[in-house]
Amino acid sequence: MKKEEFRPAKIDSLTDAHRVFGWPTPQHPLVSLIKGSHSPVEPDRIPPNQGLGFYKIAYIPALRGQSIYGQPYCDFEEGGLLFASPGQLSHSHSNEGSVGSAYTLLIHPDFLLGYPLAKTIQQYGFFSYATHESLHLSEAEQAIILAIFTMIETELSNRIDDSSQPVIVAQLELLLTYAHRYYNRQFITRQAVSHDLLQRLEHLTERYFTDKTVLKRGLPTVGCLAQHVNLSPSYLSDMLRSLTGQNTQQYIHDKLIATAKEQLSTTHLSVSEVAYDLGFEHSQSFSKLFKTKTNLSPGAFRRLFNAEFS
Repeated sequence: MKKEEFRPAKIDSLTDAHRVFGWPTPQHPLVSLIKGSHSPVEPDRIPPNQGLGFYKIAYIPALRGQSIYGQPYCDFEEGGLLFASPGQLSHSHSNEGSVGSAYTLLIHPDFLLGYPLAKTIQQYGFFSYATHESLHLSEAEQAIILAIFTMIETELSNRIDDSSQPVIVAQLELLLTYAHRYYNRQFITRQAVSHDLLQRLEHLTERYFTDKTVLKRGLPTVGCLAQHVNLSPSYLSDMLRSLTGQNTQQYIHDKLIATAKEQLSTTHLSVSEVAYDLGFEHSQSFSKLFKTKTNLSPGAFRRLFNAEFS
């Protein structure tokens, strides 16, 4: 198969999206809500990979058997939400598409210009979550989310006036606030799975430093750890923050500093050797990070905890 066949089809506007999927012309050029579970276009006529130029929020009425790092897990079966951001690759064969969706909300970034949401929407990590990290809703949560979709649908059905945009933006803000709240709940209800994940991360980082992998690959990255546990970097960071109050980068740094403290206090390795041993190309970078985290230089720390270097 040629490489060109894997190249995603760019869908930059809502008009393009409606045309590709065979939906009616959008009622608003920058925001649309599609209600229904099927596209009238034949599946083989839809590009398998699409590069979206807008935000997409899809409500799927029956989410079942989603998995976390290969382990089937599902909070609820009443349905759930999937999110995608501009520039994200969407696959027509997955639940991310319109097929199977009860509601698909599309928002072009230009619709939010001039509103605080234009910036705050970028802070919601769930727009970068993978499909298997979708938000599972309880029956009560589902009712609230569907009520908001209904309000947006009603507003879009009315004649567009000066109040249309601020009303829809406010409804979208409400939807995202609830989604953020329900994801936090999901992290809590999955505590058993989350703590198992935390143990795996502990093992991964410990092995990473003790088997000298860092000397070959450099410092561990957020993407590397996320890949090992089959989660997106955003979902992993948000889950860790709910468990430990730290994102993945902070978690990595804490493990690194703990290892550095052990080496500085129990070995005769120089600061430069410790830095190299932990994957730093330049000891200055290590010293700067160490002082940021401990308020002490590596040398000052060593003198406090190792009398031989006093």
